[in-house]
Amino acid sequence: MSPRHLLAQSVDTALEATVVLSFSRLGYQVRDRLFGWSDLTERPMHGKVAIVTGATSGLGLAAATRLATLGASVRLLGRDIGRTEAARQDVAAASGNRDVEIGVADLADLGQVRRYADQVRAYHGRLDVLVNNAGALVRDHQLTADGLELTVQTHVVAPFLLTHALLPLLARTPGSRVVTVSSGGMYTETLDVDRLEMGPDDFDGVTAYARSKRAQVVLNQQWARRHATSGVTFQAMHPGWVDTPGVQTSLPDFYRVMGPWLRTPEQGADTMVWLAAAREPLANNGDFWLDRHRRWTSKLPWTRTSSTDAERLWRWVADRAGVTAPGSAAALAAGARPEA
Repeated sequence: MSPRHLLAQSVDTALEATVVLSFSRLGYQVRDRLFGWSDLTERPMHGKVAIVTGATSGLGLAAATRLATLGASVRLLGRDIGRTEAARQDVAAASGNRDVEIGVADLADLGQVRRYADQVRAYHGRLDVLVNNAGALVRDHQLTADGLELTVQTHVVAPFLLTHALLPLLARTPGSRVVTVSSGGMYTETLDVDRLEMGPDDFDGVTAYARSKRAQVVLNQQWARRHATSGVTFQAMHPGWVDTPGVQTSLPDFYRVMGPWLRTPEQGADTMVWLAAAREPLANNGDFWLDRHRRWTSKLPWTRTSSTDAERLWRWVADRAGVTAPGSAAALAAGARPEA
């Protein structure tokens, strides 16, 4: 390892320890200069199909635009047809790529998620990338059409169902990947399956969001372990602190203080796109990333997840997603449709 690279690694480690500087715009800019990141201009996604959920604004829109610029056939998933169509037009115009389509499904309705997955399997012969990005921080306790608390369904149960339903298609596509967008907020919470779904009496939107983001990272590890021979690579990441409409409306005090230091959506989406398009991430599976580097999933000892709790989470989510027979890697590779 060269002295320059050793210095870059040391600076990166020091930045990560600060949290605030690491997650801010400054952390991204320093790492970009230190490591000389490739801008992926060789159109590595040409001929590949990518689905991005929550693609109408913020991180999802930025990631979809970049993937389209890199040559991918991009499929945007949103819950509102008008906003999703507007996003499609924006992505096509900004990227110069007309191969952009939309799908409509509200993650607060698992029936809609199943129907969307059915449509994808019916009309597409391959799926190279699934980016599970959709989600929001809500302040009030709300129940979904399926009777679950909104945060845990949209961030945990619905993405689990969508990933499960699309696994046969992913497994038939060489080099396919699933990228889950978590949050640095998950560092504040440990996994407690019994407290994951909050009730109306003790509901706190920020806590519910952080717990769901922790669950996403644990499930990412479980996907990688359970389907290690499927040919699908599973990665989770967090984008740092990003200036998005969701942050502005859900965390106004945080936005007022940190506004000048927040990353642009393009900076926040950079690692999402890199995990979807670059060759290097294929050498790893089940990891957690920030700024193109693998990171610890726990910064505090008491937030570590035991294998028993991880197994409990998998069963808890599968039950609520209506997944009764998670397919084996062999069955997925052969194209068998999982029950859901």
